[in-house]
Order: sequence, then C-alpha cells, then structure tokens
Amino acid sequence: VQLQASGGGLVQAGGSLRLSCAASGRTFSSNTMAWFRQAPGKEREIVAHIVWSSGTTYYADSVKGRFTISRDVAVNTVYLQMNSLKAEDTAIYYCANKPRSNWPYNAWGQGTQVTVSS
Repeated sequence: VQLQASGGGLVQAGGSLRLSCAASGRTFSSNTMAWFRQAPGKEREIVAHIVWSSGTTYYADSVKGRFTISRDVAVNTVYLQMNSLKAEDTAIYYCANKPRSNWPYNAWGQGTQVTVSS
C-alpha cells in the first residue's frame, strides 16, 4: 500500500487548505485512515481519523469545528479540509492507514508541509 499526500502550502491565519491522500496498491484495505501532524520540536499527534466503511469520524479537540475529514471510497482517497487556520496548525501533515481496527497504522504518506502565517 502506498499513500500519496498533497495539498499543503503557505496560508495566512484564518485561511483554508485542503489536503488529499490517495491510496494505491492492489492489496489496499482500510479499516481507518487518519491525518497526523508533527510540529518542530513536538511529538506527532493525531488530528482526525475516519472509519473507512462507516464514515465515522474523530477529531482532536484542537481542530474540532475547524477541520473536516472525509473519504471517497471510489478513488481510495481521504481528505482533510482545514478552515480558520491558526499559526499553531503549522506542521508537517501525514496520512496513515490501518487495515484492521486492532492493528497499528502501518502505512504512511510522505508528509506535506502546512505553514500558517500570523
């Protein structure tokens, strides 16, 4: 399974960005796909996840009401719509997949930089 993330960039505070993560590979199977982020000097943290079959979502408290995770099962792609961006959202964003609910995330995208200027 390969994950290709895209959509990062530089945006002013209050602006919006949409990240995409396309999954490929004949053996692609997902229970949950997620977006993580890692800011300089900080540990990686989960931002949001979505259960592939049901569309059930989870959000970190820091992004609730501002970010929306969604997926398109026809093209094996997960999205992260980020609105009302803040300087503290600046980080490298990674998408990840786990094929079973009790497995760890075992496939990761290459990361896409999001920079929010204040």
